[in-house]
Amino acid sequence: MRIAVLGTGVAGQLLAGKFAELGHDVMMGTRDVTATLARAEAAAWAVVHPGVRVGPLADTAAHGELVVNATSGGASVDALTMAGADRLAGKVLIDVANPLDFSGQTAGLPTTLLVEDTDSLAEQIQRAFPEARVVKTLNTVNASVMVDPQHLAGGDHTMFVAGNEPEAKSAAIELLRELGWRDVIDLGDLSNARGQELLVALWLRLYGALGTPDFNIKVVR
Repeated sequence: MRIAVLGTGVAGQLLAGKFAELGHDVMMGTRDVTATLARAEAAAWAVVHPGVRVGPLADTAAHGELVVNATSGGASVDALTMAGADRLAGKVLIDVANPLDFSGQTAGLPTTLLVEDTDSLAEQIQRAFPEARVVKTLNTVNASVMVDPQHLAGGDHTMFVAGNEPEAKSAAIELLRELGWRDVIDLGDLSNARGQELLVALWLRLYGALGTPDFNIKVVR
């Protein structure tokens, strides 16, 4: 499958690299290709993953049969606008981003969310790009856990999905299975992304208490 990963941060790099390892044709999108490749860590990543091309957001979105939004949550709608609504139309758009607000950190305040519990980033993306088929998933774990769930408790922990189209969710779940996720709970329509994004507030507190982002939640039933 041709997969477009929008965003070249840690999550974007790890997801793009893993999808390529799984045999997919992967392209990673950025606002400024020259600036991205000039970063030492990005250049080093490119050496390890020579099969993954890096290109402008629009070209990357056009490449993908399936698109992953791994951009910074506060800038996701703008980045997807640069990618182009016509290039997203009809495609499954997996949103792994979180709408985090870091503005209070300089005053010693905790990280909060840019979106309240009456909405979600995923729903904002769906409204902005109504012809895309948005599915929310993978936002409740650290990037390293996204791509390798097996290294925690042998993979015995939980991932969530939400989306309006059953077929789009099935495509996302199939990709999750390829990554190694065994326990996947379908929460229902995209309004349930509110709960997934709010869970990040707990995740941040657990990170502070545990001193590591290498953890996840298991739903026992």
